[in-house]
Amino acid sequence: MTDATGATLTYTLNASPAAVFDAWTTPALFAEFFGGSANQVPVESVSLDARPGGTWAATMIVGGDFPEVHWRGEYVEVSRPNRLVLTMTDEPGDERELLTADFMAVDNGTEIRFSQTGGNLTDEQYEYAAAGWRAAFEALDALLAG
Repeated sequence: MTDATGATLTYTLNASPAAVFDAWTTPALFAEFFGGSANQVPVESVSLDARPGGTWAATMIVGGDFPEVHWRGEYVEVSRPNRLVLTMTDEPGDERELLTADFMAVDNGTEIRFSQTGGNLTDEQYEYAAAGWRAAFEALDALLAG
């Protein structure tokens, strides 16, 4: 679901909440799924200081008109293995989107309840963001399935 305030999606993975959480906080694993299967995230560009007040950064190589996207943000809440809340931007300045990922144990896996909010994007940009996160979750599922 998307609107002018953000995007919300739910995705079920065939892995434990701990494995999903660790993939979000381990640079080598994060680099594998963050860009989805269509983009590259060089592991050397990934910095994850997963603690409240810690920062994160990753470069996504996408090609086209914007060949590199330099993402960065701060961790707000880190509660292994159930919840991550962090900010995200690729723009200079202080505007940030808020990412909330809850990892809920379900039969045979983990349900991610995810939102990107902040109201800094248009409806169309939130649609693109939701599609990007869906692709990332698909890549994460494949990664964790081995």
